[in-house]
Amino acid sequence: MGSRIVRRLLSGGYKVAVYDLSREKAEALVIDGATVSNSLADLASTAEIILSCLTNDEAVRRVYLGADGLLSHAISGTVVLEMSTIRPRTSREVAREAADRGVRLLDVAISGSTPAVEQGTVTLLGGGDSNIFAALEPIFKTIAKQYFHLGASGSGTAAKLVVNALLGIGMQAIAEACALGEKEGLDRDQLLTVLGKTAVVAPAHVGKLPRAMRNDYSPQFPLRLMNKDFRLILEAASQSDLTLPATEAAFQVNSDAFIFWPDLDFSVVIQEMESRTQK
Repeated sequence: MGSRIVRRLLSGGYKVAVYDLSREKAEALVIDGATVSNSLADLASTAEIILSCLTNDEAVRRVYLGADGLLSHAISGTVVLEMSTIRPRTSREVAREAADRGVRLLDVAISGSTPAVEQGTVTLLGGGDSNIFAALEPIFKTIAKQYFHLGASGSGTAAKLVVNALLGIGMQAIAEACALGEKEGLDRDQLLTVLGKTAVVAPAHVGKLPRAMRNDYSPQFPLRLMNKDFRLILEAASQSDLTLPATEAAFQVNSDAFIFWPDLDFSVVIQEMESRTQK
């Protein structure tokens, strides 16, 4: 996600410095016009606006709250767009720490796959100060098709968990429907083609069907990240004394597939359900 966002910003005329634990990944963006920072301190001391897209809560806390993290070096008045899918409470915690240091942090979660980032068709879900969100509209227009402010800090990441609950459950529903159809003797390729033309398959899932026809589960949104998001969703529900039976069932199948295919696309649950019909 991060490298694709960088390329869109560069193509939009922004001056962008990048940092990654893998310097090789950062240097791969030099050809597109980016400069490489040697450390988080180097990046934070020169940037007016910081965008981050990280794997999980632990990475976000380390990058921002660590002894030599971004908040230790960011200039007062810096604006941060934290774009990771994490716990809403982590977003709120980091935002509070940032505010104490004069840094204005928004949680702006990304809804969309890596191809959608490349095409600038993702949806952004924002939480934090509404005035700052509005002021950042030029950046949002550069990297997204649409963007929404949902409320106070943590609202963007909360909305992302809601969206990904639908994403994960929807894919499990497709996987089960395909398994049923194949067990009833329907031709697999024809079934997947027809499903893609119905109104019941969401746009986020339609593109997965022709790839499944080719048994192509190369990662656009890796299963391991969907698994992580399922855990965050169910954790948030548990804290609110809420039971989500469909999500729990989808998470179980996702976790079974995770044992064998953690780095394949989350749509590999289609293959997981098909394998069950053969037992």
